[in-house]
Amino acid sequence: MSTSAAYVTFVDPDGVDDEKEIALAAWAEAGITGHIVRWDDPEIDWAAFDAVVVRTPWDYVGRRAEFLDWTRRVESVTRLLNPAAVLERNTDKTYLRALDDLAIPTYWVAPGEAVDFPDLQEYVVKPSVSSGARDTIRTVDRGKAEAHAAQLAAEGRTAMIQPYLDMVEAEGETSLLYFGGRFSHAIRRIPMLVENATGLDEENSRGGLRDPEPDQLALAERVLAEFPEVLYARVDLVRLPDGTPVLIELELTEPYLFLRYAPDGAANLARALAEAL
Repeated sequence: MSTSAAYVTFVDPDGVDDEKEIALAAWAEAGITGHIVRWDDPEIDWAAFDAVVVRTPWDYVGRRAEFLDWTRRVESVTRLLNPAAVLERNTDKTYLRALDDLAIPTYWVAPGEAVDFPDLQEYVVKPSVSSGARDTIRTVDRGKAEAHAAQLAAEGRTAMIQPYLDMVEAEGETSLLYFGGRFSHAIRRIPMLVENATGLDEENSRGGLRDPEPDQLALAERVLAEFPEVLYARVDLVRLPDGTPVLIELELTEPYLFLRYAPDGAANLARALAEAL
């Protein structure tokens, strides 16, 4: 008997989610009937699905409270993957504070909070609730960095201040994809704030397969030990100037999974979903 799962997305007139059909074809091979649905569609009966898989609700950032309320309602009637508590924690990057010893050095400015602003060669300043580099700046100007952090705090948002690492221009970020707690594939990515990345053609500027190093795999698994119940995870790493790998971001809500880059990626996701069900 086939099981039924919702592939949760958003209103996507430009078709930027190019993983839907890849994922659903693999689900079908695993005996799972997939349905592409919007998270904010009021007509959907979420209890009709054996599982609701949150995949690309890429408009949630400006509607986070509404989105989190939706996750709790869905979880009350069916299996939500990833779970609502994980999504609530992961949609605010202050979760990095609990992973401080594994992550890139980060300084925080919350509303009404004073901070001893760091002295860095180059700054990245962004809000703790964001996606796609929205409201994020990269600058060597300390005054500009301070002003942006202050503006975010004045708007009631928590600002994050991080050093810009030159390593991302030569090596890129390494994104490790895990499904059901198992490593699936890794991707070399160039972040959006890099202006003149070297050594990559246009296709690989979005992503290209990479064999992760043992220290990167070890770090990713230490990070994921904090979240044993997730169906999917993307662990974004970069190296410090001394070569130490550190966590840039842990994507547990709506990560692009690079399924079309990895021959077995979609099948690995489908297997993990079938096992979860």
